[in-house]
Amino acid sequence: MLNISKWRATTIVGTTLIVCLFAFGNLLSASAFQGLPKWAQRHIVLGLDLQGGSHILLEVDSAAVRKEKIETLRDDVRRVIRENRLGSPAAAVIRGETVEYRVREGGNFQLTMQKLRELSQPLGGLLSATGQRSVEVVDAGGGLIRLTPTQPAIVERIRQAVDQSIQIVERRVNELGTVEPTIQRQGVDRVLVQVPGLQDPTRLKELLGKTAKLSFRMVDQTVPVDQAQQGRVPMDSEVLKGSKAENNQPYVIEKRVLVSGEDLTDAQPGFDQRTSEPIVTFRFNNNGARRFAQVTQENVGRPFAIVLDNEVISAPVIREPILGGSGQISGSFTVQQANDLAILLRAGALPAPLTIIEERTVGPGLGQDSIDAGIRASWIGSLMVALFMLATYGLFGLFAVFAVAINVVMIVGVLSLFNATLTLPGIAGIVLTVGMAVDSNVLIYERVREEVRSGRSAISSLDAGFSRALATILDSNITTFIAAAVLFFIGSGPVRGFALTLGIGIITTVFTAFMLTRLMVASWYRIFRPRTVPI
Repeated sequence: MLNISKWRATTIVGTTLIVCLFAFGNLLSASAFQGLPKWAQRHIVLGLDLQGGSHILLEVDSAAVRKEKIETLRDDVRRVIRENRLGSPAAAVIRGETVEYRVREGGNFQLTMQKLRELSQPLGGLLSATGQRSVEVVDAGGGLIRLTPTQPAIVERIRQAVDQSIQIVERRVNELGTVEPTIQRQGVDRVLVQVPGLQDPTRLKELLGKTAKLSFRMVDQTVPVDQAQQGRVPMDSEVLKGSKAENNQPYVIEKRVLVSGEDLTDAQPGFDQRTSEPIVTFRFNNNGARRFAQVTQENVGRPFAIVLDNEVISAPVIREPILGGSGQISGSFTVQQANDLAILLRAGALPAPLTIIEERTVGPGLGQDSIDAGIRASWIGSLMVALFMLATYGLFGLFAVFAVAINVVMIVGVLSLFNATLTLPGIAGIVLTVGMAVDSNVLIYERVREEVRSGRSAISSLDAGFSRALATILDSNITTFIAAAVLFFIGSGPVRGFALTLGIGIITTVFTAFMLTRLMVASWYRIFRPRTVPI
């Protein structure tokens, strides 16, 4: 085991130097770090508890998801009635959490029931094996048919809404230019957002709190606004208020969405060349551009409303067809409002409103205190371990202390390589790794002592100590690594930070305690050729 070839020794030393080199970026100032090549810009990102920042817990509006599900079901019922000419689509109405449709006298009740039952589909995923369906369709008697979304379907839709919200929230937060935000599911209907380094969460909350559902709809001119406000609203229209820029002026807007914000491919803030006011320019995909061109061609001379989250941003009159698939939104914006609106439109609309139910701001002072306390604990723990090893094993204890020091630097190097986030529990994981690292050396050295006591030669004792302790070292570290992996994949937040440093520390520990220490001992033996082992 002590006969190490040159190429193997070169590999061990080269690997150690390369990994340790990645830790170098953490010692540089911000300006010097930015001057490095892109591939070399590797460093540890401090977590929320170390550098301060914002912690926001969001909850998906389950009531809004349920309402949207029922409204979608009503629209589907009307579509089926219209396509199959089974009666009046307007007869499909919402009653509480159900959709009711009454078949008129002389209508084909059995055919209507059959077609509406086709709306009830088996739920996908794991629920498909249970026979659960999306809609319960029942005959209420007297020609009345009731359709109710099932509870499993609602729960599944909430789960999907959370998954979609996580992706959209991540895009919105990344647009702010923040570093290493943490965005993850918490529970069934909540999303946790942690942004290290962000001390003023006001703008972040504004971006996260907006659904950003953009739609282009026609203004209904068949009824005056004052009459509509008195309750005389056409069935396919609704009254919406304008934005502050529109002086909250009410509009009668058709419910039918002609072009959706989902067809947008880009949105950028800019300035109007004529008025120099901030605007947002947008561009559609091929499908959206075709529909936008068709709508503007067919409705020249009519007001065209741009609606964002049920608020009319503006309602300009279509002067001429817009065929280029692009346009602009104006509304007396400030520069920041135009920029934020562009961010929202680029990121996409949330499937349901998000409500902030918990908010915390960690100051940088508290984070620095945590860093100082963590570093102090690390130094004290490492010093005590070093003194114990030197007092117990002498020269070989010095080898172990050097290996542990390299081990810590390698952990920092690996974390820097992946631009990982270091949290306070992560520092605890590094301190624990220091103790575990010398534990491997203790196993090797005690085995060497046993061989020396049995009367074996120095070279034989050293060789047997490393070879026979290897299996024990691997067994103990593999089981710990499995536990760290389970914590990382199942845990969240601080638990994952602890598991990450612990898992990396186990890998570097096996490398330094066995391979690097063995290389040092072998080199020492070749140079001094001792007759006895000073251990």
